[in-house]
Amino acid sequence: MNWYVIYTKPRSEESTARLLGNAGIEILCPKIRVRKRVRGKYTEVTEQFFPSYVFAFFDSETTSHMIKYTRGVKYIVGKENPLPVPQEIIDAIKERMKGDVVMPAHEDIRRGERVLIKEGPFKDFYGIFERDVPGRERSMILLDALYCTVDIEKRSITKA
Repeated sequence: MNWYVIYTKPRSEESTARLLGNAGIEILCPKIRVRKRVRGKYTEVTEQFFPSYVFAFFDSETTSHMIKYTRGVKYIVGKENPLPVPQEIIDAIKERMKGDVVMPAHEDIRRGERVLIKEGPFKDFYGIFERDVPGRERSMILLDALYCTVDIEKRSITKA
């Protein structure tokens, strides 16, 4: 058994997670609190940390068929050959969760500073802090990998 990512229909994460949970599948559907402007005022709202995605722990050989036909599921990431998610990624997400909400770590980092990623799937990689993503409690880092700098958001590659 492994963790897999399920791509859901838009705004169907909760109902899909509930249906899969009722079928006995362990689900991880993290959320994040963000400040948004609602009717002219800033207020804190809870959103999906990974919109349209749900993590599920199951045996792909015996359970994939049932999951594919669950209401709200578009497909399992990897489709014909589901791609397992490393346990380290799931552990890193769970470690930051309080209830079902991911609590971001706040650091005072300026644009252009070189950073070392200390945990998660990119542990021990270096990158350049680019910017915070407004209202999302997330940051963009230009990752130094394979002797080039990769801007993940723009998907552009420039030689270092």
